[in-house]
Amino acid sequence: MYAADVVILRKSRETEIKGFSPMKRSFSFDFWTRRTLGTILIAGVAVIAIGWETSMHTNLSNLTSVESKVPLIGAFGPKISAVLAASANSSNTELGNESQLPDLSGAIGWLNSVPLNRKSLRGRVVLVDFWTYTCINSLRPLPYVKGWAAKYKDAGLVVIGVHAPEFGFEKERANVETAVRDLKITYPVAIDSDHSIWQAFNNEYWPADYFIDGKGRIRYHHFGEGEYVESERVIQELLKENGATGLDESTVRISASGAEAPPGGDVQSFETYIGYARADNFAPPEKLAQDSRKTYSPPASPALNEWGFGGAWNDGDEKAVLQAAPGKIVFRFHSRDLHMVLGPAKNGKPIRYKVSLDGAAPGDNSGVDSAPDGGGEVREPRMYQLIRQKDRIQDRTFEIEFVDPGVQAFSITFG
Repeated sequence: MYAADVVILRKSRETEIKGFSPMKRSFSFDFWTRRTLGTILIAGVAVIAIGWETSMHTNLSNLTSVESKVPLIGAFGPKISAVLAASANSSNTELGNESQLPDLSGAIGWLNSVPLNRKSLRGRVVLVDFWTYTCINSLRPLPYVKGWAAKYKDAGLVVIGVHAPEFGFEKERANVETAVRDLKITYPVAIDSDHSIWQAFNNEYWPADYFIDGKGRIRYHHFGEGEYVESERVIQELLKENGATGLDESTVRISASGAEAPPGGDVQSFETYIGYARADNFAPPEKLAQDSRKTYSPPASPALNEWGFGGAWNDGDEKAVLQAAPGKIVFRFHSRDLHMVLGPAKNGKPIRYKVSLDGAAPGDNSGVDSAPDGGGEVREPRMYQLIRQKDRIQDRTFEIEFVDPGVQAFSITFG
């Protein structure tokens, strides 16, 4: 990650073995305490897997539900990630009166709209969606958010996407503009690069949705992916309260592809950061060198969820940069999809790459950002979908070889 004042988060509905978390959570509680919780949850999953008492599952689920609702960011500020557990998507089940809509003036800019504020939004039902464009957990709900914005616009709904970055390059307005255009987002987007709106809401998650009534009161919230029907019913109820009539009370039907498609059902690999500040499971016997060039030998037989470099890399706290070509990253994974957050060379030069599965071209298992022969290019900093398996899901070894130097590698995610 970048400097300590920048938010560090974990993941959302990417059902992962390291906590199976359906959202990224950000707070400054001690990281190792949270990792201990993650270890306990993994042990619980193992117990369930071999058929022990189902009461253990109930206890773990209860722990998860409570854990996902603990409000910490308002007291400590967003600084470090934590692991959440299996059904950790969190929402109130009834409409309440949580607080007034916080101030939106902290945005460094707005897209698709003039700056909005509490006064201009008075009398409108508002959905505030916290997201970031490299987060798979933020991308998969987008078809629903876009669908609600279009369906209920004339009934008085205003959707506001609050883009709160995870990585340093996501703070740059030009990059957010590109992402909003490529993702075909037409509703207002507040660029919250300093996390001012995030902190005003005391928010902790990507994605996080807050539902505000026509009187400016937050009546409902939902953290993480899923529960889309429930969220849409809340929108309908708030619109009716606000005087809307003749609403189409069906719910939107989504058919999404690429990164916005729903996650696969067999995910045993967890989000892995490449920068040393949050790197896990680097394959032995190599050791990560911090902030210095080192030539690595790729792991010959990595265990599940282990990874390693091949070639000359400089690993920083947030990212690794390839110093000389060729160079590679190897990962042993178990999931349908594999994505990487990558950036081009510092001078903007595109970086060519080739991916493989178990030493062969991916063929029909290629993602939207790789050809069947494995080829592709890094042209802008974003998330790249490199693998979408059509075959039976099993442990496989992924390899990406970069033909040009200078690529910036941030993280690997699954779905």
